[in-house]
Amino acid sequence: MIGVVVVDDQTLVRAGFRVLIESSADITVLGEAADGREAVAVVAATDPDVVLMDIRMPEMDGLEATRRILAAAAPERTRVLILTTFELDEYVYEALRSGASGFLLKDAPPEQLLEAIRTVAAGNALLAPSVTRRVISELVSRAPQHARDDALLAALTPREREVLCLVAHGCSNAELAEQLHMSPATAKTHVSRLLAKLGARDRAQLVVIAYETGAVTPR
Repeated sequence: MIGVVVVDDQTLVRAGFRVLIESSADITVLGEAADGREAVAVVAATDPDVVLMDIRMPEMDGLEATRRILAAAAPERTRVLILTTFELDEYVYEALRSGASGFLLKDAPPEQLLEAIRTVAAGNALLAPSVTRRVISELVSRAPQHARDDALLAALTPREREVLCLVAHGCSNAELAEQLHMSPATAKTHVSRLLAKLGARDRAQLVVIAYETGAVTPR
């Protein structure tokens, strides 16, 4: 059973998400919060697998709440899925850098939301296609301001650099295995080593690092 905390400052929105989530046999709502400060407390008390996080809220916004939640969470445990209208949310890029595992537009179909929760809970990153284009554009434009130490890349083997580039271009473990002529288990091991070496929580952060270090450039 996947445990979820729903964070949104609109009561009706939270209620709608709860009804939808609890219609699924494998996902349950452990708690709700109306702002970022309350979210931090609820997550600490319930230890969910996934937090559905709105960005624009009173008291404390979703960006700061994401930072605090992930700073306190055990690695590979709680993951944050940002719910956004995106066109209005200038903080989405920073949320990704802060460790959010994915972004979903609020007008997404119900089944897409449930599948997004499952995807993020399984440890995979999720970016809606329209969000991905904007995030990558933002990564490229901001990379010079946020360039990371070259030592990060220097610590990687040539094969790990190949894997990082393919992950940044959206390849799954199966696709990595096919392109690099290795087993899916070996591909998964390479990704796990990348996460450990680069101090990343998941694939979403690997994408950020790949672009910020200049390891990859847009196709």
